[in-house]
Amino acid sequence: MLVFTIPAGAGNAVQESPKRSESSSTAAAMSETPDDFSVPEDGKENATPARKRPKPGERRVQILQTLASMLEQPGADRVTTAALAAQLQVSEAALYRHFASKAQMFEGLIDFIESSIFTLVNQIVEREVSGAQQARKIVTLVLQFGEKNPGMTRVMVGDALVFEHERLNSRMNQFFDRVESQLRQCLRAAVEAAGSPTPTVDANALASALVSLVTGRLQRYARSGFKRSPTEHLDIALIRLTS
Repeated sequence: MLVFTIPAGAGNAVQESPKRSESSSTAAAMSETPDDFSVPEDGKENATPARKRPKPGERRVQILQTLASMLEQPGADRVTTAALAAQLQVSEAALYRHFASKAQMFEGLIDFIESSIFTLVNQIVEREVSGAQQARKIVTLVLQFGEKNPGMTRVMVGDALVFEHERLNSRMNQFFDRVESQLRQCLRAAVEAAGSPTPTVDANALASALVSLVTGRLQRYARSGFKRSPTEHLDIALIRLTS
């Protein structure tokens, strides 16, 4: 199982969760349970712990975790700030103390997607010698990330962004353009080594096909209510496309 952690500097990111079948959510709320007790002047411990305010940055994470959790609900309507605030049991004004707008909240989720995936893409490129194997692992990585983070999948395919600011869709388009660019680089070396007379053309066509495979499988996963795994029979498909 891949484990995605919050990248350095991504203070508004959320942690990746295990699969839904393991009864764990992508956006499991961070605990606010205090780790000490207040002591009154008479020196006796209180029977109940004193509630602590969230640490700086912690509330931002909680907001994004809750947003991602709400997006996991199959067929969920548009998530409003009112519904998000109600889920967190805070006022809408409290949300806006941490984010200037709901669009900025979605940007926090996109930041996490980009940072998590491209950190691992860089590791794949550094460790794998074969360009074809690099491409297969990158495709697998993106699909596994979506499978383990259903709420993020709805952001990646744009379902959750339909009524939001258009710059959010532009950012996700740029994300997949970046994935395709990386795949082209990997595949060009592979097709060139295989003796292709037109390695650039071949690499471009294969990279486009692989990104279409990724987006199509993520769309199906989201629209099936997260029942159709985006990684089913993936190895066979990738070998056919990259060999």
